[in-house]
Amino acid sequence: MFLNLSIALVVLIVVFAVVIIAASLRILREYERGVVFQLGRFWRVKGPGLVILIPGIQQMVRVGLRVMVLDIPSQDVITRDNVSVKVNAVLYFRVVDAEKAIIQVERYFEATSQLAQTTLRAVLGKHELDDLLAERERLNLDIQKTLESQTDAWGIKVANVEIKHVDLNENMVRAIARQAEAERERRAKVIHAEGELQASVKLAEAAEILARAPQALQLRYLETLTVIAADKNSTIIFPLPLDIVGPLLRWLDKKPEA
Repeated sequence: MFLNLSIALVVLIVVFAVVIIAASLRILREYERGVVFQLGRFWRVKGPGLVILIPGIQQMVRVGLRVMVLDIPSQDVITRDNVSVKVNAVLYFRVVDAEKAIIQVERYFEATSQLAQTTLRAVLGKHELDDLLAERERLNLDIQKTLESQTDAWGIKVANVEIKHVDLNENMVRAIARQAEAERERRAKVIHAEGELQASVKLAEAAEILARAPQALQLRYLETLTVIAADKNSTIIFPLPLDIVGPLLRWLDKKPEA
């Protein structure tokens, strides 16, 4: 009887020791840290590897240090030029201070998500629609810096922010298309006007040169006739210069009648 009680007591002690050891040991991976509290007060950050706790006195909260991806849902944004758009983005962030992430904020992932949504609306609302469509890199940096200034107290580092889509209603899409078409027409007219201006300058220079050299004008005249004569189906009328016709007319006027 006494032997049976001794065996049962030994088994009970072994089971209790196993339970105590199991409750005392924690294994943290390379990308994990453990925030340890002792009697409710912060003690230290431990890990990675094997962590030994005092059951009932110490508690540990696991924190991951890997980069987390947060999909920011579509937000209704009114730009500075009063255009309503829907914008969604993606946020990359990670915990750099496990102590702050656990003590300074409750559920840091949800807090960062809500902050990212409000920051997206606030920052984009300060810019015009053209900036949203053409300068996304600068806007991404503005959103990232604004988020970092607030999440730094939580021990969170914002790695990157990327705007994914900017959705416009059909009326605004048509308006942008008309604006782009008008801009292309304006550029075409400007280019045509610049070409006419350059051509007129060159023609004025050519006329000045030909005026100083009458022989060059005659050569240009003969060259033009050569080009015209290349088309055999053309009827060519040869105008005579006045310096050739003039003496002949004067001679005919002076010739006495028979």
